[in-house]
Amino acid sequence: MSRKIMLIPVGFGVGLTSVALGLVHACQQQGIKVGHFKPISQPSRNVLSNKNKASNQPENDNSISFSYVEEKMGDGQHDVVLEQLVENCDKFSKHHDVTIIEGLIPTTRQPYAGRINRDVAGALSAEIVLVASPDTDTIDEFEDRIEVSAQTFGGIKNKKLIGCIINKINAPDKEEFGLLPRENEYVNQTKEDTWHQLAIFNNHNFDLLGTIPWEIDLIAPRVADISQYLEADVINSGDIEHRRIRSISFCARSAENLMSHLQPGRLIVTPGDRTDIIIATCLSALNGTKLAALLLTNGYQPNAQVMLLCEQALKSGLPVLSVPWDTWQTSRHLLNFNPEIPIDDIQRHDKVKQFVADNISSTWLEHLTENVSELEKFSPPAFRHKLTELARQANKLIVLPEGTDVRTIKAAAICVERKIARCQLLGDKETILTIAKQQGINLPPELIITDPNNIKGNYVAPLIELRKHKGMTEVVAKQELNDNVVLATMMLQLGQVDGLVSGAVNTTANTIRPALQLIKTAPDSNLVSSVFFMLLPDQVLVYGDCAINPEPNAEQLADIAIQSADSAKSFGIDPKVAMISYSTGSSGKGADVEKVTQATAIVKDKRPDIVIDGPLQYDAAIMENVAKKKAPDSPVAGQATVFVFPDLNTGNTTYKAVQRSADVVSIGPMLQGMNKPVNDLSRGALVDDIVYTIALTAIQVKNT
Repeated sequence: MSRKIMLIPVGFGVGLTSVALGLVHACQQQGIKVGHFKPISQPSRNVLSNKNKASNQPENDNSISFSYVEEKMGDGQHDVVLEQLVENCDKFSKHHDVTIIEGLIPTTRQPYAGRINRDVAGALSAEIVLVASPDTDTIDEFEDRIEVSAQTFGGIKNKKLIGCIINKINAPDKEEFGLLPRENEYVNQTKEDTWHQLAIFNNHNFDLLGTIPWEIDLIAPRVADISQYLEADVINSGDIEHRRIRSISFCARSAENLMSHLQPGRLIVTPGDRTDIIIATCLSALNGTKLAALLLTNGYQPNAQVMLLCEQALKSGLPVLSVPWDTWQTSRHLLNFNPEIPIDDIQRHDKVKQFVADNISSTWLEHLTENVSELEKFSPPAFRHKLTELARQANKLIVLPEGTDVRTIKAAAICVERKIARCQLLGDKETILTIAKQQGINLPPELIITDPNNIKGNYVAPLIELRKHKGMTEVVAKQELNDNVVLATMMLQLGQVDGLVSGAVNTTANTIRPALQLIKTAPDSNLVSSVFFMLLPDQVLVYGDCAINPEPNAEQLADIAIQSADSAKSFGIDPKVAMISYSTGSSGKGADVEKVTQATAIVKDKRPDIVIDGPLQYDAAIMENVAKKKAPDSPVAGQATVFVFPDLNTGNTTYKAVQRSADVVSIGPMLQGMNKPVNDLSRGALVDDIVYTIALTAIQVKNT
């Protein structure tokens, strides 16, 4: 299992990519098998016109474009994006021990990047490292800004928020000094040790993981980069690919006052008709001053005689560029240039990576590969992705007896289209086709539509045989088979389909009764129970039993706990079972508490492999700080993933209270203990609920 660390910027221009590359390099130097993953690609910010936009494609096959994200979010399909990111990240990270995930950079065009970063970090179950630059903040202002930014991710006490990397320490103010300051124009003021003394880093969960000073050599762009950004005409290319710009001078003064500005690495910007400055610059270059380049404004270009005078200087490698704007407009464009590192600037990449790596906490790096759990908490998008992947692998046929329900039709179409399961709708074909046309549903040709009137006669004799001990007659059998749920259940019993999903229209009783009569319980099960998968913001919990058994005794409650633990594990959730009661341990008395105590003991005896504890109150089961006080020695308290309720009243009330009050998605109920998979839906089920219940059912088939 790869450890995922997501770098998230605090503000604009923090040098996120540089920090990401440097951290990857630092890990490589430690011998860690590390990968750099960018979930969402952003267009380059160094674009002045549409002409350059075609080159801004995703960095690799694992990235999806920001325009795609915006389109899906605009259509209300936020979850679809997150599931795709989970899939991409899983494919990428399985080859690495540590995956460094680069978040989105907020821009004026994309101010909501912070919210997307939060959702992506949650979906990927990634640890979060904030990347910040002090800019012009005082020490106190910077600390306040970090604390406020941390609130987006649950505050600095959130265990997933592990620390901060401070980049560009002592960087000059861009508004005051421009893109690149001239030598000796600014003074470094804050000592690096100052940052370690901030109170925010005294919290043991939130550490200072790196302090990276600002260095002009690390941001110096090639002349070629500026030329491409400005879409300049190249009058003389010279050493355009290798010379770097370390400072800029805008010159409109006389030649004698120009001399102090002719410095190595400097870009000289002047109107294209200032022949005196052009010649003076070329003479300086000819005398050995390795200027970065000469940039001519206003669209003017030197005539042939001037170019002849400058020929030797141009041959020495001085690049000369021309732009159509006046000097003021040109200065504004240069100020907006972002010194991000182009992919092909290998020299700068290497220099930045090593510099950043040298300033990352060595202590943190040494412990990066520790404590990586094989069974981590699932985020809701990760769980939904897990369901679809396992269902695809199962490739099972699921019958849907409510074939004329529009939600069921949509869900079946989605499942077939996405290859989650093969689906068979029961219902009048013309009616189904009409509904699909009216609703704009594209029915895949692989979707099976079966008219019950054409097949129900085939099941009269088998139904009589199955229920003959109950006095079933032909007349009653025909009447029973008019119910599509009974018909679908017979198809499942005879092995013609692999699973059944119903309940969008029918009641729970109508769905389960035929299954109990015809399918019956599995050989190793004493009862049928149910679980809901509760998709909380940062993890998935299992609740059982919230739909079937009104008043289970201790033996039955133990069976429910065992079934629920096995179900959780089959879906990749590490089962830590909390037997819920109004009492924790021996703090309370009563028959209900005693029942839970007995059930817990039975599970420990029958299945010593299951991590279980009870009785536990709900808050002690789920909240670590409460668990430390009420059940400090419990292997489950504060970290439970499976919650077994003492009766149906408690379970159903709790699941609905959590679902509605916290706006939590719940998948289920999934029935446990049946000989073949039959699952019930809520009559208020959404299309997505049906899709994932179909996926659950397909996976159950594979696991039986």
